[in-house]
This record gives sequence, C-alpha cells and structure tokens, in this order.
Amino acid sequence: MLLSGSLASCISKPSTPFPSSDGFTLVPIAESNERAPLIVVDQFGYQTKAKKVAVLRTPMVGFDSSVDYQPGKTIELKNAINHDTLIKAAPDAWKQGAVHQQSGDKVWHFDFSSVEEPGTYYILDKDNNVRSAVFKISDTVYHDVLKHAVRALFYQRAGFEKKAPFADPRWSDKASHIDTNQDLAARDFRKPYDATTERDLSGGWYDAGDYNKYTSWTANYVISLLHSYLERPEAWTDDYNIPESGNGIPDVIDETLWGIRHLARLQNTDGGVLSIVDMAEASPPSAAKEPSTYGPASTSATLTAAASYALAAYTLPTVDESFEQDADALKDRAIRAWNWAEKNPKVIFRNNEGSAKNIGAGQQEVDDTQRLGKKVQAAIYLFAITEDERFKTFIDEHYDKGINRFQVSPFSQETHTSLLFYATHPKASKKVSRQIKSHYKTMIETWDDYRKAVEKSMDPYMAYLKHYTWGSTRVSANMGNMFLAAIDYGVVPDDVFYVHAAQGYVNYLHGVNPLGLVLLSNMQEAGAERSVTEFYHNWFKDGSEVWDSTVYSKVGPAPGFVVGGPNPSYSEADCCPAGCGDWGNMQCGTGPNQRLTDQPDMKSYYEFNTSWPINSWEITENSNGYQVAYIKLLSKFL
Repeated sequence: MLLSGSLASCISKPSTPFPSSDGFTLVPIAESNERAPLIVVDQFGYQTKAKKVAVLRTPMVGFDSSVDYQPGKTIELKNAINHDTLIKAAPDAWKQGAVHQQSGDKVWHFDFSSVEEPGTYYILDKDNNVRSAVFKISDTVYHDVLKHAVRALFYQRAGFEKKAPFADPRWSDKASHIDTNQDLAARDFRKPYDATTERDLSGGWYDAGDYNKYTSWTANYVISLLHSYLERPEAWTDDYNIPESGNGIPDVIDETLWGIRHLARLQNTDGGVLSIVDMAEASPPSAAKEPSTYGPASTSATLTAAASYALAAYTLPTVDESFEQDADALKDRAIRAWNWAEKNPKVIFRNNEGSAKNIGAGQQEVDDTQRLGKKVQAAIYLFAITEDERFKTFIDEHYDKGINRFQVSPFSQETHTSLLFYATHPKASKKVSRQIKSHYKTMIETWDDYRKAVEKSMDPYMAYLKHYTWGSTRVSANMGNMFLAAIDYGVVPDDVFYVHAAQGYVNYLHGVNPLGLVLLSNMQEAGAERSVTEFYHNWFKDGSEVWDSTVYSKVGPAPGFVVGGPNPSYSEADCCPAGCGDWGNMQCGTGPNQRLTDQPDMKSYYEFNTSWPINSWEITENSNGYQVAYIKLLSKFL
C-alpha cells in the first residue's frame, strides 16, 4: 500500500493515550501521519548497565520541518506503571543548537544512564505534553527481539510448511516451490525441457523480498550466522519456537543447518557448486507454480560455498559431538570445492544478463579482486579444519591483498572477520597474525569514521554513518559489528568506547533515529510502539488484503524483518516518465518521489511496497544480508 497525498512515511497506528498521575492525558507519540515522534528512544529498552540517552528533536529540514517544538526546561524519566518521576533534568543541546545536516534536526539529549532499576518507563516533556515511547530497563530486554529476528529466517524458508504451533496462524502457509518442475526437480535454465537436467535443489531461504536463492549470498549468510554463534555461544538458546526447538541444539544453529543443507544440494559431483536457483513468485509463496531453474557452477559461488562448508565443519563439533560425521562430510565438500576452483579459476556466470536475463534479480557475480578475497576466505576456514600447509601458504601470500583492497569499513566487515579469525588460530603464522591485528587496530583507530562514531558530538543520534546507501541498515549493523570485532578478536582490550559505539547502532535500529521508527517489521506485540508497517516482499505484496500493511490490511507482514532503511539515492526506474511502456508509464509519478526529494539522508525513507517502475525495493525491501548483520550485532548485547 502506497500512502497518498502528503502523508509522511514511517507511521504505525498511533498509541493509545493514557492518563498520568498529574491529572492530564499524555498524547500519543505521533499525533498524526504528518510527523515522527519528537522524543526518540530505543523502543524495546536498555540493559541495566547500558548507556541510556533519549534524543529530543526539533525538525528544521525535511518532510516534518513544519513542526514547531522547543523542549521544555525540564525533562523527566517516568515510571510507566505508577507515573512516579525517577529523575528530572534540563536537556543538553547538541552543539549549542546547531542543525545536524544528515537529519535536518536540532537535537537535545537527556541522559538517564544512572537509572539501573528494572522496570517500564517513558520520557516526558511535561511543558509540551510530549512523551517518548514506553520502554523497559532489563538485562533481558533484547531476548525476544532476537528471537523474532531469527524467526524471520524461518518465515523465509523455501519448501517448508509454516504451520502452528511454530508459525503464527496469521502467517501460516503450505510448503512452497515443491510442485512439478519446481525445487525438487529444478532444471538447467539453458535446457528447461530436458528432464535429464533435473536436480533436487530444495530448501534454503528466499533471499529477500524476491524468492530466488543465490549461492554466494546464501553461503555468506551461513558464515555470518556461524560467527554469531562462535563469538557469543552463551547468547544462544533452544527455545525460539521453530520446529527444531527443544532438540538440545541452539536454534541459531538449527536455522543455519537449513541453509547448509541447501548449499550441499547445489554441489556437483566434480566439486563445483551451482550459482543460483531462480524461483517463481506469488502471495503466499505456496501459490507460486512456475518451474524453478538453476544456473551453472561458477568459481565465485564454489569458493563461497567452500568457505561455508569448511566453517560449518569447524563449528558444528563445538556445538555437539553428534555433529562429527556431518563435519567430516562438510570437510570433504569444502576440499572438493576448493580443488574445483583451483582447476577452474575464472568461470563467470552473470545471472539476469544476456542469455540469462530474468534468471534471478540481484547480481551476485564479482570481479577478480573480490574473487581472490573469496579464495583467501575459503583457505582460512579450510586451514582451520585441516591445518594443511597449502592453505596456510596461500593465506600468508595473499591476505594483505585482501586488506589493501578492502579497507576497514562496514562494507567489508565480513572479510575482516575471516582475517581476524585466522589471526587468532593457534597455528597461524605468528608474523601474519600480528600484522593482521596490527593493521586492523591501526586502520580503525586512525579512521575518521571511528572518531565520529565514538564521539556523540559528531552525530547526535549516536550512530554515525558517512553515507546512507541502499541497505543502510546492514551498514549500520556492521558498523557496530566492526567495533565489537576489535574486542572479540583481541585487537583492543574490552574498551567501553567501542562498546558504546556499537550500542548506538542497536539503539538507532530500534528507534533512536529521526523517523522514530524501529526498522524491523510489525514489532508492536514485541514492545515497539512504532515499527515498520509495510515493506517490499512478494508475500506481503502491495494490495494484499491480508498481508500488505499493519495499518490497512488484516494482519500485515510477519514480525522481525529488517528493512533496507534510508536511501537518498532512491529513484523510480530510469525509463520513467515515458519509456516504460503503456502500463509502466501510467505508474511513473505515482510513487513517493516528491516526498523523498531533497530530504536529509536520514529522512530518505518512506513506507511503501510497490514494484516496478516505482522500485520500492531500493528503500524498504528486506534482505537476509541485513538480517544476519543485525542478528550478529544484537546477540552481542544479550
């Protein structure tokens, strides 16, 4: 559903006013669809020892700049049950009232870090009768939020029935893509009528709002989830209410196994790994009936799969000794994939181009330098499970090319995690280990973005990004992951500045942003007063009477999906306004271009889920890449 007219984005159903102990009624946090809240907090809450800062905002530039708000002289932290005041203080103006360019706001801070008593609270500006969302202080405040984020992957499972008690009845569906000529008997896209090319390529996850399964990306998701477990094994429990819950294995591992098993089906007998499975789309997913096809093996897909097989072979026995046999089989797969890539160093397959047009949507193929990075990554995990000198030699001879090519940044965080993993292996080359850690430390501490991220004077929302791009939520989550990696892998001591910097990105994703919006879908029942109401996804499609929107449809999308986030580069398709054909031309200009034009970067967001040529996927589409980055970050705060 695309909101019409001048209505602003990011609007959940307004919260119900509630009486205070002072005898007046507190207004909802958003009085209309014209603006976002003026006092923003992490809507789920804060751990007892965490830094806790509410942001008060006066919009000066952007869609909500007509709002007139000047914070009162005193701001209060109130108990949401009995409305007692715990602390009160004058708000602290950011940069003496300067306008923050990326948000277009003047900002004040109200620090209530001293309050550690578990409970339910809100921030009140009594002079203006303005409040924040209600939130909790508790050391378990993020536990259920993390469960929802992992369960979003469960809802993304292909070929698996979503039924009670594991799926909420509001989002139940039969197993998808298992009809004739679908995933159980997918065919080579070059030979769609040749039954001899049929392969069982079932399982895996829908990659994003589209249902395709991209091998390199799926393997990256597996690697990220495995690192999430390895870096914080104590954070993970066996009670996420997925079908495997209660089996004695942490549910994050059970969910990861769903991806690993699919990747295993993609491997050819010669060791190469197929690059993509193209799948039909419908709402709900089980209604998709068109055939599934696959693309050929490629070097990049094979190397990334090799890395995922090897890291899984390393990780699974640390979870439970019953995985020893599975680990041996995955080790064999990883070695065979490596050997194939050695013999086939530059087999390229660019889906959705030329003869492969309409096979998939996103392009997963990489350039020569990135392919080398994938090979280094595969060698790192293969060395971890074999301690074979050939992998160690390859790493030592090529690791620095990866470092020089991928500077420390949120766009390369996964690459550096692999290098840091190698640097902590007891049998890694000591010289190379020191150089990797030293290089990471030097770059992160001399990186201008680091200084801006750890100093709130650089970003009043305490989640600094130099650039907001397509998928900015992933960038934000990986900024946090980047700082915590320095602690996790012994690059720096347990530095409070790194922890606070990482926490800022958690708070940002949970509503401490100029939109006052939790950037996860439909989280109201999990405690958020304002979360994403609609986003681009073929299940929760535009116009669906059931799943389109939490505001306009019966139930809206399932909870816990991380959306793309603010993206100032958004535009309608290049063919607009007159080159998209008769139907497309009629759609041009019906999107939110006018609403998004000339917005500050952090306000370049609008809730809509229309397809081509409006291209809402550039802003609102979910991605498993965003999901696993967020899951990894949040797990560090349990």
